[in-house]
Amino acid sequence: MNIQEIKRRFGIVGQSKLLDQALGTALRVANTDLTVLISGESGVGKEVFSRVIHAMSSRKHHPFIAVNCGAIPVGTINSELFGHDKGAFTGATADRKGYFETVDNGTIFLDEISEMPLDTQSYLLRVLESGEFLRVGSSVVRKTNVRVIAASNLDLEKQVNQGKFRQDLYYRLNTVPIHVPSLKERREDIIILFKKFAMDFGDKYRTDPIELDPDAEQLLIGYSWPGNIRELKNLAEQLSVLSEKRIITADELVEVKPKIVQKNLPSIMSPADSSMHERELLYKVLFDLQKDMSGLKKLVFELVKSNNLRMPETERTNLLVESTPPSVVNSPVSVYTAPEHDLVVPTGEDDWLPQNDTKPTVVDAAMKAHYQQAEVVEESLSLEQMEKEFIRKALDKHKGRRKDAAKDLGISERTLYRKIKQYGLE
Repeated sequence: MNIQEIKRRFGIVGQSKLLDQALGTALRVANTDLTVLISGESGVGKEVFSRVIHAMSSRKHHPFIAVNCGAIPVGTINSELFGHDKGAFTGATADRKGYFETVDNGTIFLDEISEMPLDTQSYLLRVLESGEFLRVGSSVVRKTNVRVIAASNLDLEKQVNQGKFRQDLYYRLNTVPIHVPSLKERREDIIILFKKFAMDFGDKYRTDPIELDPDAEQLLIGYSWPGNIRELKNLAEQLSVLSEKRIITADELVEVKPKIVQKNLPSIMSPADSSMHERELLYKVLFDLQKDMSGLKKLVFELVKSNNLRMPETERTNLLVESTPPSVVNSPVSVYTAPEHDLVVPTGEDDWLPQNDTKPTVVDAAMKAHYQQAEVVEESLSLEQMEKEFIRKALDKHKGRRKDAAKDLGISERTLYRKIKQYGLE
């Protein structure tokens, strides 16, 4: 049986390569008795993979049981898994078989195994190594032939390093690792899954299935989906109930799920269009920088003229050339050149002296020492920093209204969303 047949049989929807790789590994290991460790975030469907492995194995005609280790109280988990004898503890009024005894020759799926207590982990390790176990309160060694498939949404290797999980058990479980991709790792499947959930809801309640317009689809694809498939299914059912229209717009989607615009919003434009809009924003930054520098130079020239200050030829040249940012010089933006009437180019040393009776400004030694002690603060010329500052100013100017801010900046609203996320301006 190939991967597509497995998808149809178990209702697995998706075209992601990562999903196909995980299913391929599950099929290859199914017909063995090797222990499998399935990893993945909560809600990605790890139990479905365990059922695929069992159904495709030689144990398929024997029992299968899924046990959530995190849902069993610490005081009773040993009894649940391995059983107990009568009188082993208060309330033990009769002998009881545990899961490892009742599913003999079958498969047991231990979900959230990271929640298993350390003493129970030692009992499980013995079962995996020798097939032997003891009931609680019993001294009789019993045997079982059970295949174990474990799963965890936590990094078990980190749990081992923190002393919360046995290292020997981790390596014993991790014989064949399978990683089930999260929804944000298989974004190409999000719309497909949404349509399936919407159609299932429509068939169940005999209504027309809802659909999404292109902008709403982009919002759906850009969301981070911390709850994965469970969260997506809940949203599809919620929209099916609450929406009066069958075509869901981006605005209606945001009303039902406001957080959907706060995480990883993509741009719906092509890479070429995205680059073009970024370039336009960069040019706008450069133009504004050039305007500021031109105004600064005009101010300096006016101060020199009005105060009859001396300025050597080298300093005047540096002011015109070196003070201009390299990014502006090398950009297609024109550089400001001072008009001829702004400066009187000296022909000799005395030409810098005033030509009227006004006395020149004198800076005595005390004032000179005072200004020499002043701290020089260099302005950052980072284009990224300037872009961030312009976006922040635009948002402040329009009181957080992103549509107006994007229009003022000359970029698309979705590019602005991405920049806000990139620079942490949410």
